Amino acid sequence: METVKLVECPRDAWQGLPDFIPTEYKVAYLKALIAAGFKHIDAVSFVSPKHVKQMSDSEEVMRQLASSTHAWSTDRDAPEIIGIVVNEKGLERALATPGVTTIGYPYSISAYFRRANANMSRAESRRLVAKLKKETTAAKRGLVIYISMAFGNPYDEPWGPEIVAETLEWLKDIRINTVSLADTVGTASPQLIADLYRGVKDHVAGIELGVHLHSRPENAEEKILAAYEAGCRRFDSALTGLGGCPFAGDTLVGNIATENVLAAIGKAGGDPGIDSVALAPLLQMTNEIRSKYAHPPMVQ
Repeated sequence: METVKLVECPRDAWQGLPDFIPTEYKVAYLKALIAAGFKHIDAVSFVSPKHVKQMSDSEEVMRQLASSTHAWSTDRDAPEIIGIVVNEKGLERALATPGVTTIGYPYSISAYFRRANANMSRAESRRLVAKLKKETTAAKRGLVIYISMAFGNPYDEPWGPEIVAETLEWLKDIRINTVSLADTVGTASPQLIADLYRGVKDHVAGIELGVHLHSRPENAEEKILAAYEAGCRRFDSALTGLGGCPFAGDTLVGNIATENVLAAIGKAGGDPGIDSVALAPLLQMTNEIRSKYAHPPMVQ
């Protein structure tokens, strides 16, 4: 069976929930993920608490997690913990936080989306990526760049595989090693996912190229399989599909459920290294978060 890297994304699942999840519960959840065998976790973000209240306790979450003696037994067993940043201040916070092993940055190829979310021009955003590379290398941290709106945008802006390919060539030139293509609005068809991945993967020899997909639940498996069959071996997902997609205009579009990824990849002959039996308590915890902190309850 081919090894598949599964990145669990509680940060993405939680950040839009209207009610604040207590710090201790977040830490307990992250510990449970690690105990279940998840090795790559998008756990926190370092953004303005005025804009994303849910992530206002990221430093404390990581302090408690990193100080836990039973979270992992050795450095070799320690998971990859991804912290998302959107500016230099966030980078400074992330690098100063114990336990954050990898910095993540959403680089948008949509000018409108980039300006609305980070108030940056293309040139400013590219300068920030170069700084992220320099600073994370010096600090011996990892770096993953997400290409937002990689499969198109709803703003009638220019888009095409050549724009994605050019972006990947630039990232390769500045020695970025890990990139994830994000279907930010969840509208990409399985055919588009397969065609784009196949069309650009030759531009990134030496780069680990993954996907961060959003989907309606009934379309999730075919999207996963489309990416897998095109050669993708890195997938972002969230247990139960928790986490909406506010830009999609469809309340049923959200994160792809981890349990669906496991099932689909298993059918295709891939091995994400997660025992499905270990998911039972995590699914219960996730549903508790959904019922307690998502109002009104989110539809699966």
